[in-house]
Amino acid sequence: MYKYIRPRRNRASQGVRALISETFLHPNKLVLPIFLEDGAGIKTEIKSLPGVFRYSVENATSFIEEALRNGISSFILFPAVQDALKDSTGTYSYHPDNFYLKAIRTLKNQFPKAVFISDVALDPYSSDGHDGIVRDGEILNDQTLEVLSKMAVAQAEAGFDILGPSDMMDGRIAAIRDALEEKGFVNTGIMSYCAKYASAFYGPFRDALDSAPKAGDKKTYQMDPANRIEAQRELQLDEVEGADYLMVKPALHYMDIISDLKQNSILPIVAYHVSGECAMLLAACKNGWLDFNTAMPETLNGLHRAGADIIISYLALDYAKWWRKQHDL
Repeated sequence: MYKYIRPRRNRASQGVRALISETFLHPNKLVLPIFLEDGAGIKTEIKSLPGVFRYSVENATSFIEEALRNGISSFILFPAVQDALKDSTGTYSYHPDNFYLKAIRTLKNQFPKAVFISDVALDPYSSDGHDGIVRDGEILNDQTLEVLSKMAVAQAEAGFDILGPSDMMDGRIAAIRDALEEKGFVNTGIMSYCAKYASAFYGPFRDALDSAPKAGDKKTYQMDPANRIEAQRELQLDEVEGADYLMVKPALHYMDIISDLKQNSILPIVAYHVSGECAMLLAACKNGWLDFNTAMPETLNGLHRAGADIIISYLALDYAKWWRKQHDL
């Protein structure tokens, strides 16, 4: 009877294909990154990431309004800090006059139902461009934790719903969780960059924030791209230290890691579809090698299929608009 088994019957029409579709990525599962810059009237395109901009707060407001209209309700914010405000220990990160902290107060007041995720790391504020304090060429882990804890509390006080430690210092989730609990921020979530790799695909992001290391690289704290099992160790540590979400970064080139974390944790798994991955897709589409409206949703659905519950992508708004058209909304 095997000759009567025809899998193509389940692909015969759009309606039938929809009936058995296994992956359903709704725009409310997407997080839109936004680069913020101090000032007014700013909308500066990132040359290495076409269609993505640095915004002053009032222009970011318009961008957020557009995203909300299209079904995206979560945003991760990154600060582009002037060099004059940077120092070796990132003290501006928790200073009351930090424009990033002022910005979230404004945005959270205007969009109280939106979810805002922060960036907890020294590199935007460090004169060395590293995620930790540098002394004699060494990244100091435990001294960095003290600064990260101050930064986290300042961000929670300012109104961030979820904090995103992206530094990859050992013990940072526990240190931040302790600091938040001590100050009464028991409901502030932690989205841990659990498996953050020392990747070649961060270039446009570093262009956007001018945050590349001034010397050396980040290989003593970010993970080796060759390693898979090591991610399980980071998972176990972040879970017991109090993380609420576990992130894999980058995403497209690490779908095996996304799948591993999904199978070994009950926490929500986040995939960061990073700037270089997005830039490659945009460049291929611009050159006519790929069709954006088929390649873009295929990419994001692939990440969801691999196990990502939440996807951070610079293409999130493009996907949301595409999704609405598909559903005649």
